[in-house]
Amino acid sequence: MAGIARMRSIVLDCPDTRVLAEFYRALVGWEIVYADYDAEDGWVTLSHDGEPRLCFQRVADYRRPRWPDPEHPQQLHLDVTVDDLDAAEKQVVALGAIKADVQPSENGDFRVFLDPAGHPFCLCVD
Repeated sequence: MAGIARMRSIVLDCPDTRVLAEFYRALVGWEIVYADYDAEDGWVTLSHDGEPRLCFQRVADYRRPRWPDPEHPQQLHLDVTVDDLDAAEKQVVALGAIKADVQPSENGDFRVFLDPAGHPFCLCVD
């Protein structure tokens, strides 16, 4: 079955992207293929032979999850790649997604949505 999108990356929120990226680099043996530690979100990407990617973004006032405590939930989101943002937006909304009120992309290369249970995910273009 063909889907609307292709898996792009799994993104973990954290207080220190350098520390968490180095931990996962050692754990899975992937390389850091992108790092902008000075950016507001401190974005770091690990990969091995392209996709999938494991990414880390710094979050202000980070609250550590306490699994399985629902008062301190897990903090991650999925990025998926699409060829056409407008067409994919229509399709995911038809499936039950809601376009998030906050859209942080300044250049329009991704859009944030909430799945039917409220989990954020991003439609991205390369």
